[in-house]
Amino acid sequence: MPPTTVAAMPTTTAFPPRQRQGYLTEKLPLASVTDSPTPTISNHNAPKEEAPEETSLPYWLMNIPQSQWTPTCPSYLRDISQKNIDILSTPDHLYQRQGWNLVTELVRTNRIDRFQRLPSDLRRYLEYKERIIAEHGSIMRFVVKERLRWGEGRQSDLRAKGRPFEFDEDLRILHNDWPYGLEPDIVHLVVWTKFPLEEDPVVDDLTPRARREIDGFVRRTFHARMAPEQVTWFRNWRSLKSVHAVEHFHVMLYRPPPAFLEEITRGDCPAHVIG
Repeated sequence: MPPTTVAAMPTTTAFPPRQRQGYLTEKLPLASVTDSPTPTISNHNAPKEEAPEETSLPYWLMNIPQSQWTPTCPSYLRDISQKNIDILSTPDHLYQRQGWNLVTELVRTNRIDRFQRLPSDLRRYLEYKERIIAEHGSIMRFVVKERLRWGEGRQSDLRAKGRPFEFDEDLRILHNDWPYGLEPDIVHLVVWTKFPLEEDPVVDDLTPRARREIDGFVRRTFHARMAPEQVTWFRNWRSLKSVHAVEHFHVMLYRPPPAFLEEITRGDCPAHVIG
């Protein structure tokens, strides 16, 4: 992904190559990442400073009271990626929240696969997804009907009125219902769109034209009210997305004015807080 402090670097910036298929099993949890101007990712093989009783627990028992332990793995924690298993295996108290320097560095270097949730939040998120699918039939139906209010959750509800970013009614800015494990002064938003964002399937990434379109939207929407260095955006690679049926990209803001947040999200509150 390009750097999304738009004024800082051209959208044609080349990013270093990344793994295509195996990155989800890359064992590099961010619990040990330090937030510095030039952050580095620690080696997953480095020993964790855990109590003996923590290291012996199965991943599905970590970060929950013993009274909630089960002899078998819950259904929502089965058949998950090795990356998620590694995260869930980390005690919350060893997780270091990601600060703004690190966030912008991961976006700048196109290492968005290094974003992750607090271990206990990831557990709740996976449980929440299972419940949403059971109650609504699909994540797409829930997002379109309950969060975006664009209709009944049918594919026809996602027909755009015009070109990308031409009409406000073709997009919606909401809080990320389950944000990454960020420091408290960072707000994680999602821009949902009825129109597709053009991508190059060969590299699993946005085309230069799509980047320019998003850059223009970010300038108009966010830079008018916040300094460019307080705004960054990225779109997950297709292989990283948890919601494929509705197009979206992510915007992170550093210390945004509360009134501005209220305005651009139309008073939105994360769904898991509502329900």
